[in-house]
Amino acid sequence: MTDTAIVAVVPAAGIGSRMQADRPKQYLTIGSLTILEHTLLKLAAHPAISRVVVALSPDDEYFEQLALHNADWLTKVYGGETRADSVSNALAQLADHEWALVHDAARPCVSNEDIANLVSQIDNPLFSGGILATPVKDTMKRARPGEPALVLKTESRDNLWHALTPQLFKAGQLREALADALANGIEVTDEASAMEYAGVPVALIDSNPANIKITRPADLPVAQFYLQHNLR
Repeated sequence: MTDTAIVAVVPAAGIGSRMQADRPKQYLTIGSLTILEHTLLKLAAHPAISRVVVALSPDDEYFEQLALHNADWLTKVYGGETRADSVSNALAQLADHEWALVHDAARPCVSNEDIANLVSQIDNPLFSGGILATPVKDTMKRARPGEPALVLKTESRDNLWHALTPQLFKAGQLREALADALANGIEVTDEASAMEYAGVPVALIDSNPANIKITRPADLPVAQFYLQHNLR
């Protein structure tokens, strides 16, 4: 693996309305720590990661209450209205030659092994970055427009993958791809979608399925189980 610096970027400016909680989902607790603390500490402890940049809402009233809010490995920036805006703001803290490892704030169960597998692809000449992902195993149904949801057809799951995070790209290249995509009205749902629009080859790195994103209340006990079993 190259000695180039890898900086973790965590967009954490969202409100997570589907959790139906009294605070943004990243500030719900699992054990003695918030979800965001679990995530940031996991990234900061990984030997491949030199520092962490977190993008917070300008109205955030919780982060300063966390024990790690002044950690020397952590840089705080303001997030934007969308994920792409928040990531772009965080990327302003990185040099073009550094690698940005962008990770969801609500994925505290990512394993050290998966991060290492992703980082190991930096020197691969076949692509210019990669993402953790899992092959689709379930039957995929496309719904008709409108409510109630009715099946339109079954989609082939061949070559379909669930995109996860972290997603790893050269900071300067990702910054330019995000700006171009947003300027041209392209929907950017993750960093890979911006790189795809730029025509950059992106690797799919098979991930541990325990790398769940906490989105709904039922996800909390699942994440707690994985964290308690010391996912590596």
